[in-house]
Amino acid sequence: MERGMGTLAERMGIEFTEFTVERSVATMPVEGNTQPVGLLHGGAYVVLGESLGSMAANLHAGPGRLAVGVDINATHTRSATSGVVTGVCTPIHLGRSVTVHEIAVSDEQGRRCSTIRITNMIKDLPEN
Repeated sequence: MERGMGTLAERMGIEFTEFTVERSVATMPVEGNTQPVGLLHGGAYVVLGESLGSMAANLHAGPGRLAVGVDINATHTRSATSGVVTGVCTPIHLGRSVTVHEIAVSDEQGRRCSTIRITNMIKDLPEN
């Protein structure tokens, strides 16, 4: 995680617990990331998913290369209202120029709340 998580992920309380090319895991608290009726905000699921997927893509890209998100989608199937959610990111495709990852986000009871898919384009870092 040489480039870091980014300010948004830090503000949302995202914590990485596992980080490899084949599997990345992070948690995020529900509290502080809810919409007005107390449910975890749909956008919060997406921030967790994009944080996991983009960082995993950058790990795959390697030194001197940069992965940037070009597409993301999410399907929310359950609402978390307390505790923490856990995102598990696994690759669907790891290519030289494109990666695709799926992130399954579950509540503390192991029930899937959201499924996110992100596509990243990998390019060379600009020379300074």
